[in-house]
Amino acid sequence: MNAKSSSFQSAFAFAGIKTASGPTAPRRIARRLPVRRIWPTWVLLSVQFGILVTFVALWEIAAMTGFIDTFFWSKPSAIASTMVIFFTEGNAITDIVYTFRATILGFILGTTLGAVLGMSFWWSRNYALIMQPYVICLESIPKLALAPLIILVFGMGLSSKVAIATALTLVVSTLTAYSGVQAVDRDQEKLFYSLGASRWQVFTKLVAPSCIPWIISILRVNIGLALTGSIVGEFVASQYGLGRTILYAGQTYEIALVWVAVIVLSALSMIMYVAVSWLERHLQKGIVR
Repeated sequence: MNAKSSSFQSAFAFAGIKTASGPTAPRRIARRLPVRRIWPTWVLLSVQFGILVTFVALWEIAAMTGFIDTFFWSKPSAIASTMVIFFTEGNAITDIVYTFRATILGFILGTTLGAVLGMSFWWSRNYALIMQPYVICLESIPKLALAPLIILVFGMGLSSKVAIATALTLVVSTLTAYSGVQAVDRDQEKLFYSLGASRWQVFTKLVAPSCIPWIISILRVNIGLALTGSIVGEFVASQYGLGRTILYAGQTYEIALVWVAVIVLSALSMIMYVAVSWLERHLQKGIVR
């Protein structure tokens, strides 16, 4: 045994690691994989609730002691009182339903049209090469800057908010579906043709099923983009919606109402995100089966 090997063994012995010895023994280090245990659900929920309660309590104490300026930050007690008024005397249900409708319609239209457009690139490489620069250009343009123009074209009603939400989700869905088209196994495609399948049969039996997992993977991203588009449209011009409520409260310096609208909007986004995640899991299970 040379000096270098003896020094390594001395170092391992100092660290408490056992090594095999002997002329024919393999030089392997016995390691144990770390055990990562997930806490029970009730423990996780308790910790999450505790963090929320602690944050709200510290916020209230800081407001009462004057550590923070309530004119800019308000306080939880004032926000709770404003929320009661918002749901009993205001247009809470109307605003929530308005934002929800614009988000869902934009989500469905953007995802569907983008998926169809992306999968259509399979039919012709020349068509895909011609359209690809325009799709990339549309992706690079800040579509929120086009919101005033969309409002002028579609008006102040629900259709303009749906158009903005669709614009935000359309390009993402198109690029994702096109990536799924590019990932189609060419050997399987040749096999389909060798068995006498038509192009439509190859598209419906191979290409479209191969792209579905890609499209499903973008659903959770699209629901957030659709909600962003509807809120931005309400910021620009709208008669209803949570975005309009936030804009109005900010202009009139009703900070408690701003927080109420933000809290309701956060709850709405979480509900839609959980619903889309549930839909995604069930669709993926159907594909695996």
